[in-house]
Amino acid sequence: MRGKRLSASGALIAIFCLLLSGWPTAVAAHGGSSSGSQAGIPIPSLTHGEMAVIAPYYGRIVSLAESVSDTDETFRRLLNFAQIQHTYCLWGLMPGSISDEESPFNECSHAYLAAAKAVLLQMRTMKGEKTSLDDLVSEIDAALVRNNLSLILCKFSGESFNTADLIRPKPAEIVMHAKSLMTILAAMLVVIAGVWFAARALRTVPQS
Repeated sequence: MRGKRLSASGALIAIFCLLLSGWPTAVAAHGGSSSGSQAGIPIPSLTHGEMAVIAPYYGRIVSLAESVSDTDETFRRLLNFAQIQHTYCLWGLMPGSISDEESPFNECSHAYLAAAKAVLLQMRTMKGEKTSLDDLVSEIDAALVRNNLSLILCKFSGESFNTADLIRPKPAEIVMHAKSLMTILAAMLVVIAGVWFAARALRTVPQS
């Protein structure tokens, strides 16, 4: 039993070390902004106001897009870009990534939401079940009109995107942005606390 506890503790420590070792690598891999490549599919820009309205609908747009069976390459690449960019933006979980244009995650939020809007518009030109799509489009249109936000601009509102040009938050900007840095540190503390409590619980398991 003791050997099992040591093995489980070792596994937890190994997982924790893997998370810590992978974090800087992941951030470095995502570091830097766009490369400026225009070899992919162009994606029109969207305003800061449109971004704020469309953000809550991102999940529904992607879910509906994934249910479409008869797709083409353009549609699939737009959807893939939106999903990759959403991951680069840490799934939209960083505070201020939508509302704070100084956030290192604001530009990539523009990118994945612009792609989501492009996916939505692309679906309108495709054959298939239209009821769910029309309901979603009408809901988003009504939200834009109701909030009167579509003309509010920020520094990324005029930026167009391209499926061959991923937008990555810069590590240096994350460190300099207090909300982003504190959120990441808090998440790491939660992981550390979870590993510590799990290891402690394993040590207290009575021997058989």
